[in-house]
Amino acid sequence: MAQDEDERYWGRPAVLERGGSQIHYWVVGPEDGPLVVCTHGATMDHRLFDPQLEPLVDAGYRVLAWDIRGHGISKPIGTEFTVPLVVDDLMAIIDRLGAEEVVLVGQSFGGYVSQELLFRYPERVTALGIIGSTDLLTVPPRLEYLALRLTPYLFRLWPAGHLRKVIAENTAETPAAKRYAYNATCQLSKREFLTVWKAVAVCHHAEPGYRIRKPFLLTHGEHDGTGTIARDAPAWAEREPDCRYEVIPDAGHNANQDNPDTFNEILLEFLEDVLETG
Repeated sequence: MAQDEDERYWGRPAVLERGGSQIHYWVVGPEDGPLVVCTHGATMDHRLFDPQLEPLVDAGYRVLAWDIRGHGISKPIGTEFTVPLVVDDLMAIIDRLGAEEVVLVGQSFGGYVSQELLFRYPERVTALGIIGSTDLLTVPPRLEYLALRLTPYLFRLWPAGHLRKVIAENTAETPAAKRYAYNATCQLSKREFLTVWKAVAVCHHAEPGYRIRKPFLLTHGEHDGTGTIARDAPAWAEREPDCRYEVIPDAGHNANQDNPDTFNEILLEFLEDVLETG
């Protein structure tokens, strides 16, 4: 989608300057509607949630989507890049909008950001939705964690052009979603990509006994082969006290793009139930 087409769809972005980055965000929908905050995955951008915008707005929700620093048009990446810093960026946007409570929807790395925000500011979160992410607050087994910590060094040696093609191919199932993923990934330089991935590799922290004490929607694509997401999701769902777990059929890592009809139906049902009982 060209930038002028994007503006016709999402409107003109607002800009927040923080930590050396011009962070762009979009807010669409009724001002008095519950705020649904959509955070994309690593190397993606706000357009990941194009298929969710119209259904959410039509249902009466206000939608916030943004380009995380270093992604999309939020340039430059700034002085540093960590999950806590990205959470601070997002909280600054939420505070600017005057929202007391929000629903968080995060995909992949955006799921880590959403989990960290909930962990730090539980009083500001009504509910949590996750697409294709693992439990941030449980450190992976030792060998898997070591492999994760080593991935930035592997990616450093990987030719950038081929790496982007591999990411796009393995991120989505549908041709349109693959094209989007490749386009989005090309917006990051190799240096920016490595900076982001270093943050991914070290963001887990163990919080024994922690549970998500909010309504929690956990989803991933039927064909999501990224990391251990599909393997670990059932056990994660089982230990959370208020979790709805759904596998999105005919979908990969970007499940909300690959099969938006099914995902949107599940998300809207979840939100309706949360707001009725909240």
